[in-house]
Amino acid sequence: MQKFFQWRRSIHRSLPLNPRLFTHMPSSSFPSISRFLSHSPPAEEEEAYDPPFSPTRTETPKTKHKPKIISKKKDRPPKVTNEINSGTTTTTDFPAKSELPFDFMYSYSEISPGVDPIGFREPKRFSPFGPGRLDRKWTGTSAPAPQKPDLEKLAEERVRVQGDPLSEEEIAELVEKYRHSNCSRQINLGKGGVTHNTLEDIHNHWKKAEAVRIKCLGVPTLDMDNICFHLEDKSGGKIIYRQINIVLIYRGRNYDPKKREQIPVMLWKPLSPIYPKLVKNVADGLTFEQTKEKRNIGLKSPPLMKLTRNGVYVNVVDKVRTAFETEDIVRLDCTHVGASDCKRIGVKLRV
Repeated sequence: MQKFFQWRRSIHRSLPLNPRLFTHMPSSSFPSISRFLSHSPPAEEEEAYDPPFSPTRTETPKTKHKPKIISKKKDRPPKVTNEINSGTTTTTDFPAKSELPFDFMYSYSEISPGVDPIGFREPKRFSPFGPGRLDRKWTGTSAPAPQKPDLEKLAEERVRVQGDPLSEEEIAELVEKYRHSNCSRQINLGKGGVTHNTLEDIHNHWKKAEAVRIKCLGVPTLDMDNICFHLEDKSGGKIIYRQINIVLIYRGRNYDPKKREQIPVMLWKPLSPIYPKLVKNVADGLTFEQTKEKRNIGLKSPPLMKLTRNGVYVNVVDKVRTAFETEDIVRLDCTHVGASDCKRIGVKLRV
């Protein structure tokens, strides 16, 4: 019988006894337990039970490591200098001073200088060039130049940089090199038009390329003449090719990227100020009833053309002018154009 119930005795033998579990039992019960365990069979008759175990932790005395104290007092140069191959050094100390003759704005081609804002969405002290990084004061829409430019000196400098006019063969070679869509020297102009940071991008391309391909999309294509004027006026280059919305601007024969004027970059896009309402409740020269009647006629009339988002609107102005010769009201379908783009389109068509 002992051998038959051998498995049960081995289990009883393996269980440890915790004296805390028997604190509620009388003392007379402990001898019976000890006798039951003492009559277990010898170790030879049953298999040895080797329970799993984990290595005992050897507690080592904790040693407190003192953190290393790194001294922060180091000799730092007061200004950061960048060496140029020509031997001259330029310092990047702030505030930056720029001798460019024009006022710094976010967009040069999409702002109407004759319309003054009636409010601002952010304080004027928040300059997009960063606090203390420019010697010009931000007025909410622009950073005016401290002094009036000398137009004669500016014209002479641009003539010197451009050098002799390009021949037809040279122009044809540059156009064939940069006019294709797979050109790596390309800048895309969106609804912001010619922005301030676009000028820096143009000069960065001019370091390794003689010309830059500029592709215009969206609202700026309504007035490409304005885009070309600001590109030449602000960058100092010359446009040698223009086809619909593609423009190539040439840097000049004597252009030196090391001697060009530094253009401080805007760190963020400033919030556009608040301008007067584009659509008035009562049109000029009409009464309220006449204005309402004209609007109802325009809403029911078929659209002259349908505009797409980020499309090419080069022919829109000519088509609207031609339609005004026979009709008083012209409707444009701007369903797929954003609300901000519609306002810009309305301003340009009104002018």
